[in-house]
Amino acid sequence: MKRYISEFIGTFSMVFCGCGAMTVNEITGGSVTHVGVAITWGLIVMAMIYAFGEVSGAHFNPAVTIGFAAAKKFEWKEVPKYIVFQIGGAFLAIAILWLLFPESQSYGHTYAAEGFEPYKAFILELLLTYFLMVVIINVSTGSKEIGTTAAIAVGAVILLEAMFAGPMTKASMNPARSIAPAIVSGNLTDLWLYLIAPCIGALLAVLSCRFVKGKDCCD
Repeated sequence: MKRYISEFIGTFSMVFCGCGAMTVNEITGGSVTHVGVAITWGLIVMAMIYAFGEVSGAHFNPAVTIGFAAAKKFEWKEVPKYIVFQIGGAFLAIAILWLLFPESQSYGHTYAAEGFEPYKAFILELLLTYFLMVVIINVSTGSKEIGTTAAIAVGAVILLEAMFAGPMTKASMNPARSIAPAIVSGNLTDLWLYLIAPCIGALLAVLSCRFVKGKDCCD
């Protein structure tokens, strides 16, 4: 149960701070700035890995959990439980943001930028998650992201990807982080791609790791 609670708290904290920065930026006319939002995402992920990496592995993301299971570093029977607690944490975070900032229209909702076709957003989200999972699987111990290397590396790649891809897709890379604001805000636009693309990206990362590192990657 400690692992599930850790995933709940970690995902809650990540979504509350990351989507919270986006929400505050929205209602204040850009006071946080795009750069500030990207830094917020990177720092909160880094902090939560330090806090819970040795307890639950600090997945905080259904795509990452599925990726670890595909890499044989995590039991498939645990996947549904992790995902339930991850989504639960994300919903609690967005619910609190809705209570605090009722004037917001999005609460960090993820969608493709105007003029950026959904299929392009799908490809971009797939690649973003691929890069993220490649880093995660190479700095993790088993299914756990532990220590300074993992926290800095994962936090940095999320900051990097949010920095350059955020204006186009909001750089979700995380089905739990996308589904909660979409449902709370009542805007399901493009939600399908944020549920599917990250999972495919994570699985492709595992596959490529096997080609590069063989048994050292996934056994």
